[in-house]
Amino acid sequence: MGSRDFVPTARTNPLMSDALSNPKPPTKTPVTKSYLTDRESAKQKLSHDELDHSSARPLTGAALPLSSGRGHLMKGGQHDRHISTDDIGLNKQVLGTHAPDHEDLDVKPVLSIIEDILRLGKSLETVHGDQIPAHSESYAEKSFQSAYQDMEIIKMLAYPINKITSEIICKCAAGGEAHSVAIGLLETLSNYGWDAKVVITFAAFSVSYGEFWLVENLRVKNQLAKDIAALKDIPETVEHKEEMKKKFKAVVDLLHAVLTVTRIIIKFKELPSMYINRDSPEMVTATAHIPTTVYWIIRSILVCASVLLNLIGSGHEFMTSTTESWEILSLANKLSHMSEHLQHQLENLNKYIDARKTNDEYDAIHKIFGTSHIDNMKILKTLISARENQMPLFDGTRRINERLEVLRMKYVLLLLSDLDLPQEELNILHLIYNQQSMKHEYEVLWFPIVDNATSMSPTQERQFLDLRSSMPWYSVDHPSLVNPVAIRYAREIWNFSHMPIPVVLDPQGRVSNLNALPMMWIWGSIAFPFTKERELALWRESTWNIELLADSIDPRIQEWIKDNKTICLYGGEDIDWIRRFTTKVRSIANTLHVPLEMIYVGKSNPKDKVRRCHEIINREQLSHIFPLKDYYDYVWFFWVRLTSMWISKLQHGMTVESDKIMQELLTMLTYDSSEQGWAVFSRGLYDMTKGKGDILLTVLDNSKQWEDKVDYPDKFVPVMNEAISGVHPEHHCNRLILPGQTGHIPERVVCSECGRTMDKYVMYRCCTD
Repeated sequence: MGSRDFVPTARTNPLMSDALSNPKPPTKTPVTKSYLTDRESAKQKLSHDELDHSSARPLTGAALPLSSGRGHLMKGGQHDRHISTDDIGLNKQVLGTHAPDHEDLDVKPVLSIIEDILRLGKSLETVHGDQIPAHSESYAEKSFQSAYQDMEIIKMLAYPINKITSEIICKCAAGGEAHSVAIGLLETLSNYGWDAKVVITFAAFSVSYGEFWLVENLRVKNQLAKDIAALKDIPETVEHKEEMKKKFKAVVDLLHAVLTVTRIIIKFKELPSMYINRDSPEMVTATAHIPTTVYWIIRSILVCASVLLNLIGSGHEFMTSTTESWEILSLANKLSHMSEHLQHQLENLNKYIDARKTNDEYDAIHKIFGTSHIDNMKILKTLISARENQMPLFDGTRRINERLEVLRMKYVLLLLSDLDLPQEELNILHLIYNQQSMKHEYEVLWFPIVDNATSMSPTQERQFLDLRSSMPWYSVDHPSLVNPVAIRYAREIWNFSHMPIPVVLDPQGRVSNLNALPMMWIWGSIAFPFTKERELALWRESTWNIELLADSIDPRIQEWIKDNKTICLYGGEDIDWIRRFTTKVRSIANTLHVPLEMIYVGKSNPKDKVRRCHEIINREQLSHIFPLKDYYDYVWFFWVRLTSMWISKLQHGMTVESDKIMQELLTMLTYDSSEQGWAVFSRGLYDMTKGKGDILLTVLDNSKQWEDKVDYPDKFVPVMNEAISGVHPEHHCNRLILPGQTGHIPERVVCSECGRTMDKYVMYRCCTD
């Protein structure tokens, strides 16, 4: 503090006291008239009797004086015994001082200077230990225009700041009563917003605080500072180190609390008015306690000011007051609770604003997808949040990052999945992708759906990187680049839940298929461009044969078809039945000179039993099997193709009664749902027959009755079909188990054997095999 501020006569000379409480503005500094004139001396104060004492409750430390021990210090009065944070009377009195006409001032530049003063003060380095972090960028870091605007607001508030500085000094020196002084300051600052009241008062204190430490820090090496300190009779901090350290640690803690709650109050004002305004119910509720909080901030600043003033003229008689220290601690605790409350309210408002922003962005995505575009760039840039020069795509083949423009005017299969992408699906997609013959026409882009992607755990990060590195196509470089609103859109509009789905975007960014996966499983890249029209056209071209049933799940099948061999696909998990069936079939085929190839396709939910069957079949050489290492992927793919065909047909409105392929699919899915084995026989792309395990064994056991009809190898399948058709068991019980996650469960299904409507049940199954 400068020597002019702390001259002892300010406490005894009424003329000087009046001059300090009503200073004239410097004529060279133009400021608004409202900053230059004081309010009328006749204030509308509420008397002590007007306070609602019935609802008031004492608050810890509220009844204590701001300081004690010296006659010139400010003392607590009768009001203090009845002030509480939620006192309706206090809130009413504080609001009675509020008549703002300067609510749009940006006071952050002033707060930045306050922070600098607090941070550079000696006490924060050598007394407290922790420095207050710089909150705002320095003037050197600001643009010219921004720095100019900051200087303008600082100049505008310089006079009221210095006026409040003088008023605080005079009232403290005169022994003013704490509550009355705080209300008086609020009345002086009545035409400012709540944030400005706090910052101006805080700045006024920081001027004295900074001047004090400037003199204290320079007194050893600067004669001018030493002389000022001598005239102020400020005690030597070295001689009273421990006592001073304790004193200023409490003050600095309180200043930390003041700074924290001040920052929060300013943040309320910075909330975007396009989503919430000061008169909205949410804002009114959230800011209801700001007036009383401002009051207690000013009370806290006055206590800190009184501590500084107490040092003037104390010399070697400096003493600390237990009462004063207790009040400082009490106020710091009070402000801490207020900060927590306001921070919680601020977080609620931010959630409300975020929800409104999200809804606006969600509506914008709806609009963008409903609008025609010349290419797909606007859609992709909406889905993926990338900076101007960022490369948000990762090319899994070349292992480099690319711009979104590499996808311009291409069909894009947007592969939606979370980080639990099933490995078997990834492997088969990889196989299909590598087989495609039109890579120049469409690309696959993995679109990872991860909630709270900006705070992924190390395990999730590793899981993501492992998945990305295993994909040969494009991937979004990191889940945090996926627009969160796009995730909501994917869940609500594209029906993404957990299972991966490829959403097809055409070259203009229009959605041409919400789930191309069934088409890819059935036909692979032949299904390009993966539209519903293309799907229907492919079904018109398809007939039920071994090629549709098995496709290219194993390259050997295509060779067997080309060589016109008889092919037998069989499944189930009863190894005893498998041994009997394969042994009999091979024996009959050898007898009839039928070129036969058999391959085991397991069950739709391949567990340990299917794995053991593979191992036994391979060891005993009962038939062909899929590679042991990858058997699970091949078996899974065989059955998921059949389920995909069923779903695809249902989506196009086809029924078992009217569609031959639907009938055959129903039979195959029924076989898989039973406990028995089963088999399908085919010769090339022509004749086919099939049967359940018990019927097949019956036919094979009675082979002597029909072997003579196979006078040529090509007749083996037709003769087998005739024999199977001739077996009519007295009773049959067929089951059809469809995966619940498909979302396409028909209301009516007829039996594949008798044509009657099957009963419908709900089944929950836990199968650990």
